Amino acid sequence: MRVLGVDPGLTRCGFGVVDSGRGRTVTPVAVDVVRTPPDMDLASRLLGISEAADRWLDEYQPTVVAVERVFSQHNVRTAMGTAQAGGVVALAAAKRGIPVCFHTPSQVKAAVTGSGNADKKQVTGMVTKILGLAAAPKPADAADALALAICHCWRAPMLERMAVAEAAAAEQKRRYEIRLREIAAGKAGAR
Repeated sequence: MRVLGVDPGLTRCGFGVVDSGRGRTVTPVAVDVVRTPPDMDLASRLLGISEAADRWLDEYQPTVVAVERVFSQHNVRTAMGTAQAGGVVALAAAKRGIPVCFHTPSQVKAAVTGSGNADKKQVTGMVTKILGLAAAPKPADAADALALAICHCWRAPMLERMAVAEAAAAEQKRRYEIRLREIAAGKAGAR
């Protein structure tokens, strides 16, 4: 599986691509940060992020895109910009038929460091170690994008098993309800 991890933001939007292998093996492919100037109008900034997403999707052809879910931020303006940047990337992937999964910051931190409360330095250190990089990815948005991709590689098999189990449970419930209706109809007809 090839995963494009995206740490969305208007000023800095991190993009990182990894390939997953057997077990928990993850190989780095590419990483970078796309920047848009804060003094540029919002539509132009989103266009710049959209164009960057198009380039990354076309060049690296991921099988899935993992985007950080805006969970909670004290600054509503920043949260809106982050959500808009993530939405632009999700739309670009959806236009290509590429699945998009969203992970919260605490899910990413827990997957990569073992603690949902890890700080940026700990996440960057673990990303560097997991991927066997000679130097830490900079800025933190680059490391965060790689962390999102790693998180998805490690969580996807579990999420898939859960979806299969939920579908099987729903089918079993459906059959059970049909059988109950058949029994009830049989009792009503016997009266």
